[in-house]
Amino acid sequence: MQPAGFDNAQGVLSAAYAKDGADPQWANDPNMKKWAEFLDKYMPGADKTDGGYVYGYGAAQTLAKVLEMCGDDLTRANVMKQAASLKDFTPDTLLPGVKINTSATDFAPIAQLQMQRFKGQKWELFGDIISGDVPSE
Repeated sequence: MQPAGFDNAQGVLSAAYAKDGADPQWANDPNMKKWAEFLDKYMPGADKTDGGYVYGYGAAQTLAKVLEMCGDDLTRANVMKQAASLKDFTPDTLLPGVKINTSATDFAPIAQLQMQRFKGQKWELFGDIISGDVPSE
C-alpha cells in the first residue's frame, strides 16, 4: 500500500489466509518466530515485508508434510495420493483457524479466509474465518 500512499489506502478491504511477516501482532507468535529465525539463518537481510517469503515457507512446510506422509514410498502415485489426503494441516504461517484440507475430488488446499481492513500503515484483521469449503458428497 505504500506506493499508493497510506492516506489513500485507508479502509481498503481485502481477505487473507496467511500471517503478515511485517505485522507486529505476530512478533511473539512462536510459529512466526521460527519463520523469522529461518530467514535470518538462510537469507540474512531478507525483506520480511515480502509476503512471498511467508508463502514459500508455508508451501515448503506443506510439501515436507506430504513427503512425511509418503514414508518410504516416494512414487509419483503415492506423492499425489498423499497430497490429496491432507487433513487440517496448519503450516506455521497460516492465520489461526485456517487449515489445509485436500481430497481426491478437491485439490485446492486453502478454502478459508479472514477479512482485513487497511488502517494506519497495516492490515487489521476482523470478523470470523470465512469458509468456502465444498460439502462432501
